[in-house]
Amino acid sequence: MKLALISLLLAAAPALAADAPKADAPKAASDSPKANRPAVPKDAYKTDDERAIYTIGFLMGRNLSPFGLTPAEAKIVQAGIADSILNKPPQVDVRFYQPRVNEILSKRIEASEKRKEAAMASAAAPEKEKGRIFTENWVKENKPQAIPGGGWYLETKAGTGPNPSKTAAIKAHYRGTTTEGAEFDSSYARGEPTEFSLDGVIKCWTHGISMMKVGGKAKLVCPSDVAYGDPGRPGIKPGATLVFEVELVEILKP
Repeated sequence: MKLALISLLLAAAPALAADAPKADAPKAASDSPKANRPAVPKDAYKTDDERAIYTIGFLMGRNLSPFGLTPAEAKIVQAGIADSILNKPPQVDVRFYQPRVNEILSKRIEASEKRKEAAMASAAAPEKEKGRIFTENWVKENKPQAIPGGGWYLETKAGTGPNPSKTAAIKAHYRGTTTEGAEFDSSYARGEPTEFSLDGVIKCWTHGISMMKVGGKAKLVCPSDVAYGDPGRPGIKPGATLVFEVELVEILKP
C-alpha cells in the first residue's frame, strides 16, 4: 500500500511541474521571499508546511480523477489513505480487492467515453440531417456514382492517365466547401497542388479519388461518417457533410 502511495506521488510530479509558473526575469537582491509568496486565502491552512501537505493530497486526487468518484466515495478513499499513512490495519482485505480497482477504472472510463460519444452524436444530429437532405437532392439532380464505402462521385472532366491505387501518393488540387457553399480549405487559394497519400486521408477521398484518372476532375460529396465524423474539426461543424472539387494532377512515384 505504501508503494502505491509513492507511485501516485511520483505520477503527480509532472502535474506539479506543469502547474509551476514560468520563470520570470531575475529578481533584485532586495526582493524578499515574503513578497514573492503567492497570495493565500485566509482559511487555506496556517503554515507553508500544511499548505505543502495539502498539495500532496490535491495532486494525488488529480491522479484519481479518471475514477469519477462521488463525494461519498471520496470520503472512503480519504479513510483508506489515512489508515495507510497512520499504519492502521486495513478495514478490508486489500490483496483480495486490489484487482477490483482496475475493473472499476475500466468500467468507469468506458462509461465516460460512451457519455461523451452520445453527447457528440446529439450535437452532430442537426448537421447530419441537413447533410442528408442536401445529399438526397444533389443525387437526384446530378445522378452521380456511389463511392464504395460511402459518399458520391461526379466526374466533371475525364482524365486520360491511370487510376491511383488506394495507397498511392498523389498530387492534387482541391477545394472543400460546406453544403452551403462556404469554403473551408483550398489548394487553389494557396497557389499550388497538395501532395498526400490516399491511405492517410478521409475514407471518402481514399475511395473516391481512386476512381479518378490523372488529368481528370470530379466532385465528391462526403457524408460525415466518411469525412470527419461527429467530432468535426476546426472550421468544420460536427456531423458535417462536405463537398470537394478535386483535380488529380499526378500519381507520384514511390
